[in-house]
Amino acid sequence: MKAVRIETTGGPEVLRLVDVPRPVPGAGEILIAQEAVGLNFIDTYQRSGLYPVKLPSGLGLEGAGVVEAVGEGVTRFRPGDRAAYCTGPLGAYAEAHAVPAGRAVRVPDGITSELAAAGLLKGLTAQFLLRSCHAVQPGETILVHAAAGGVGLILCQWAKALGATVIGTAGSEAKAALAREHGCDHVILYRREDVAARVR
Repeated sequence: MKAVRIETTGGPEVLRLVDVPRPVPGAGEILIAQEAVGLNFIDTYQRSGLYPVKLPSGLGLEGAGVVEAVGEGVTRFRPGDRAAYCTGPLGAYAEAHAVPAGRAVRVPDGITSELAAAGLLKGLTAQFLLRSCHAVQPGETILVHAAAGGVGLILCQWAKALGATVIGTAGSEAKAALAREHGCDHVILYRREDVAARVR
């Protein structure tokens, strides 16, 4: 199968499309024939060496597709199920990926693999912040940094649906408008140079 690998760290030029053996799921794992993978900033940090990984390595921590095979002891999934996963292991940039079944969820009808691969980690992060860290209640006011980012947009919509007043931060008027379109009541505009000047 085809997979993206790195043998050294650096810019995008270190990415290599290579042929590798198709994985076989081990005990507790499922093999997903991938239809989409999530792209995240952490992928660039690992590729550049900012976050060290053992080399050579694959990249990517989340994806979605169809379960092709299941390993010993797996009862939650069977071949043909649609599934998505996040938080690894590394190697999502590939045609197929073996992942722990405990890190995977079923993808319901009506949700594309692209949406599942791109949104699962962001959605779980929003759930953790809005329901586990603190269960946001109607009438509360919350602050969302980077309100126009992937997690921020989910936070704004969900918090608004919970009845909260949402204050967001954004780095441009275009981002502020996007945040407002997704439930942000008030936006604080900042510019990187202003923040840097204040820090100095």
